[in-house]
Amino acid sequence: MMKTAARHPAHIKESTGDRVFQAVILVIGVLLMIVVAYPLYFTVIASFSKPEDVLLGRVVFWPRNISFESYEMVIAEQSIWMGYGNTILYTVLGTVLNLILTTMIAYPLSCKETPFRGPLTFVASFTMLFSGGLIPTYLLVRQLGMYNTIWAMLLPTGITTYNMLVMKNFFQSSIPGELKEAAHLDGCNDFQTLFHIVLPLSGSIIAVMVLFYAVAHWNEYFNALIYLKDRGRMPLQVILREILLQNQELATGDGTGLYEKMMAAETMKYAIIIIASVPVICLYPFVQKHFVKGVMVGAIKG
Repeated sequence: MMKTAARHPAHIKESTGDRVFQAVILVIGVLLMIVVAYPLYFTVIASFSKPEDVLLGRVVFWPRNISFESYEMVIAEQSIWMGYGNTILYTVLGTVLNLILTTMIAYPLSCKETPFRGPLTFVASFTMLFSGGLIPTYLLVRQLGMYNTIWAMLLPTGITTYNMLVMKNFFQSSIPGELKEAAHLDGCNDFQTLFHIVLPLSGSIIAVMVLFYAVAHWNEYFNALIYLKDRGRMPLQVILREILLQNQELATGDGTGLYEKMMAAETMKYAIIIIASVPVICLYPFVQKHFVKGVMVGAIKG
């Protein structure tokens, strides 16, 4: 056996076609990375440059006339920090609520003994193709007394069907049924099995759900425009939208202090984008090691 094993090469020699294919894939990957990364890089260098240089197209690869004026203006703007606090509140509470509701639906649908599991899964999946629409949802939110309250930002987006199906498939394919049967034999009910057996083994999919839901809440602005009227409850994305619209309106203003206002709006725009993106960028490294595993196992198997 040792002689036979010694005859096999340690590495299979790659052909010329394989090397050319890998080189082409590498070049395409680098180009895609540049296309995706450059807008973020430009936003960073533009936030540290004079707005005149940005508007005149002088900022391309490096910042020009480095200035921290934009960040000073952002720090001094109270409405931005108000929106920042609202966004953090909506993101934290919304993500917790999403995880609870998604888990409480995904776990029963993953159990073979659940009555009508197939029809219930079909009904849930059906909502991905057809929904009531914006007007019925708006009327429902008003009739339930949630209009212009924090609940209008949390309950209508309490569950995302796609995320629920991903978590269901993960429970169904990655948690051995024998473990749940053993827990039931030891006297555990369904809730005890879920909290003591299933969830401790589901760290990867939970991390993926946290990332999906947190990013969705952090970027949410449409529901705020529809369901909120008090500016004190608006999230950061709406404040950023107001600044962008203000910048467009100033371009057609009456000329009174037009230049200074346009420069101020242009300066703050990039700084706010950076500040709004930092929490999500900081969150991703903590869930990166679970991300691929959770998505692939939850979405493909089952």
